[in-house]
Amino acid sequence: MKKELSDKQIYHPETLSVRAGSEATEYGENSEAIFLNSSFRFKNAAQAAARFGGSEPGNIYSRFTNPTVTMFQNKLAALEGAEQCVATSSGMSAILACVMGLCSAGDHVVASRSIFGTSVQLFGNILKRWGLEVTFVSLTDSKEWQAAVTSKTKLFFVETPSNPLTEICDIQVLADIAHQAGAYLVVDNCFCTPAIQKPLALGADIIIHSATKYIDGQGRCLGGAVLGTKALMEPVYAFLRTAGVTMSAFNAWVFLKGMETLFVRMEAHAKNALALAKWLEAQPQVARVHYPGLASHPQHALAMRQQTNGGGIVSFEVKPKAGQAQQEAAWALIDATQMISITANLGDAKSTITHPASTTHSRVSAEARAAAGITDGLIRIAVGLEHIEDLKADLAFLTS
Repeated sequence: MKKELSDKQIYHPETLSVRAGSEATEYGENSEAIFLNSSFRFKNAAQAAARFGGSEPGNIYSRFTNPTVTMFQNKLAALEGAEQCVATSSGMSAILACVMGLCSAGDHVVASRSIFGTSVQLFGNILKRWGLEVTFVSLTDSKEWQAAVTSKTKLFFVETPSNPLTEICDIQVLADIAHQAGAYLVVDNCFCTPAIQKPLALGADIIIHSATKYIDGQGRCLGGAVLGTKALMEPVYAFLRTAGVTMSAFNAWVFLKGMETLFVRMEAHAKNALALAKWLEAQPQVARVHYPGLASHPQHALAMRQQTNGGGIVSFEVKPKAGQAQQEAAWALIDATQMISITANLGDAKSTITHPASTTHSRVSAEARAAAGITDGLIRIAVGLEHIEDLKADLAFLTS
């Protein structure tokens, strides 16, 4: 009799990334099956009632129960050390499901101002219209988090490392402040994945993922996830069941295959990113490089305590030439690349390059961008798996 992978403590994370969550059907397939059906049949009316009532586990309707999606949820939960994972249609819908499941009108959220531009819009505009109070503070200044707390504070929300400046917060410190206030700490772990960082082990209560990024690893599908205890995930799941912000079975199957190579990919991304960051620091046309793996990064020591490496995202600021605007200098460099993909997505095997001020954070006000440190000369590279010398050569505009 083979040992069940539910006995997670005896397996290393690399093994869990390959084996956890995999459940064969009666046909004994070695690669997870895709269940593309919308609904599931019951043996009789009593079983249907038991399934809908929750007294019998099993599949009902693929909006909220699907075997392939369940396998994805179980694998990612095993990797993050979470009791439960709720899979969603995208990273943004994961954030939405988390907030709608756990918060009500009049509740208060403290969020880092150094988050993805669309997340800023969700918290600062859409959710505010429905009665949620939101305060944006510095990711790295714990005193601002403490000062922002009110009697109605329900959630702290952070990205660490942040997008796009790779700032790092002390997860345990913020968790302690949140818990003293009776609030939960939510950590978007998109940049690191469980291959590099385990927020729950560091004190966080909830993890958010855009599976679209490194969980997939090849830029193929949209998906998201919310992870935490069963008690915290119950209202999140209830929101998904009703609202239908659901991950498709096909996308879940793609993510399952992506996670099998997660650890080897993240190690390769980080190796390339560190080499590129060091090279960029040596270029006279580069004013500053933002990468947690560099000793020059303000939170380098903290990053190396919380993470196994610096990750795959490098941001840098270019120096404009005489009479040249910052954005003009940044766009000129981006347009000079021949191989690196000009796109705002990240986590792909292919390296991507973008200008945050005019893409990912273009809907954020100029004042808010300035407060978050996002200048018009900032460029973000999601370093892929190409040979490092080819990546340097594609940025040769810097040396011309």
